[in-house]
Amino acid sequence: MSNVCELCSSEDNLDSFLVDGANNEVNLTLCSTCRDQIKSEELDENHFNCLNDSMWSESSGVKVLTYRLLDSLGRQDLLDMMYLEDYEKEWAEAGIHRGEKLVYKDSNGVTLEHGDTVVITKDLDVKGTGFTAKRGTAVRNIGLVPNDAEHIEGRVNGVKIHILTKYLKKS
Repeated sequence: MSNVCELCSSEDNLDSFLVDGANNEVNLTLCSTCRDQIKSEELDENHFNCLNDSMWSESSGVKVLTYRLLDSLGRQDLLDMMYLEDYEKEWAEAGIHRGEKLVYKDSNGVTLEHGDTVVITKDLDVKGTGFTAKRGTAVRNIGLVPNDAEHIEGRVNGVKIHILTKYLKKS
């Protein structure tokens, strides 16, 4: 057993965690914070910023668990950067239980995908900031908000915000 969490490198409250699926299994050393969040499926994205580092691990078990967590967090940008051997990808996918895939549609009913460019169709006050997202503003490289097909995320005036899809048009 390692003396640090294999995801976040914490040294507190370490214990074993089983990563299984696709005829593979391995025990990793995780801290109580990582372990509890994974078991409850209530993931704190700020805590799991550590996945930016663990995705490059040489351990197959760490890469598989990282892949599953990034998928749960909806971090397609990081998933696209990961390199997994074929057996690791199969192992990672075997542990992901997806329900029906959400379909994100703009105000015209056009399907939106991760990385698309959209245009805002109405002036929108942005909560917590001092600006209004103006009609006609292009939002490039959008992200899809997990578990909510009515919101996307994107950067407007350098600020990452969530925008209702009913106020967007795919360009």
